[in-house]
Amino acid sequence: MTIDVWSDVVCPFCYLGARHLQRAIEQFEHAEQVVIRHRAFELDPSARLHYDYPLAELVARKYSMSVEQAETSQRRLEGEAANLGMTWNMKAAQHTNTFDAHRLIAHASAHHCAPEVSESLFRAYFCEGLLVSDRSVLVAVGEAHGLADVNDVLQSDRYVSEVRDDESRAMDLGIGGVPAFLIDEKFLVTGAQPPEQLLSVLQRAWARRAS
Repeated sequence: MTIDVWSDVVCPFCYLGARHLQRAIEQFEHAEQVVIRHRAFELDPSARLHYDYPLAELVARKYSMSVEQAETSQRRLEGEAANLGMTWNMKAAQHTNTFDAHRLIAHASAHHCAPEVSESLFRAYFCEGLLVSDRSVLVAVGEAHGLADVNDVLQSDRYVSEVRDDESRAMDLGIGGVPAFLIDEKFLVTGAQPPEQLLSVLQRAWARRAS
């Protein structure tokens, strides 16, 4: 059974949603038959490679709120992450363009290590304060998972069409935000839904296959 996951590595709800999905699959009795396919979605395709002000200020500008409100929201997200065993540092997070990060994940998919690379990119952004558009960071992440040719990939146009195809498919499905989970090509779930809800959909999808 396939689960197509559209997400972005700078999206806090995507990282939370990935952990929720992991917990749901751990409870699913047919977990060994689940195949996760990572799909690209850029929250902000026009994002610059680097910003001279912190993430909280960027969020405040984008959503017309105060910096204090943005920081409060970040602390709430850090608390949710802590409940899932993660230690986030939103103050250190460096917002950036994620197109090359998605190309790296597509490259990892071709080499059967996309879940590990995706997790490492999430951790780089939310926990380590690394710039996930920096090619040295992307190369290091790829090499940590056995991908030796990441620099060559990033210097070429490889996986550009794969990323664009993922984003086009998201538009066709009416996906306007992430995370989004397409379960067994039939059930679309959006948002960082709790593990029990995702598990319920997995069970429904499996029962539909068996009927």
